Amino acid sequence: MTRATRKPRKTAASCAVVVLDPAWRKALPGVERLVRRAVRAALGRKAASLAVALGNDAAVRKLNARDRRKDKPTNVLSYPSGERAFLGDIVLARQTVWREARQQKKAPRAHVCHLVVHGTLHLLGYDHETGEDDAERMEALERRILARLGIADPYL
Repeated sequence: MTRATRKPRKTAASCAVVVLDPAWRKALPGVERLVRRAVRAALGRKAASLAVALGNDAAVRKLNARDRRKDKPTNVLSYPSGERAFLGDIVLARQTVWREARQQKKAPRAHVCHLVVHGTLHLLGYDHETGEDDAERMEALERRILARLGIADPYL
């Protein structure tokens, strides 16, 4: 095959994982690999990149207060870039994620995957807060993606 007849290579999805709170690695060994796997599942064949920051409640509380006017930690925040190639950033709060997993009787690995998929879908333009139909559409997509990862329906 000559250079002129080669098919262009499709760029794979990429995810930078930034561990801001080292306790993530102790609490969930292999967390970076888990996050990348969830991102790839959510992106499917879309060639794009994003960053996931693994923080703690204090850091996420500050971001949530500044950006959403809610002075409390939350499980996941998404920051869309508005670009096609680089979708944006996702931030997770370790203590909140663990507390929710415990309260909902979910494996922390499964809950982290769900939140990463959820955040990635927000970066792709999905929104569950704009109406019931949008929420149902987003949740159905989350269920399908998580099922491909071997994770049970998080909404049961």
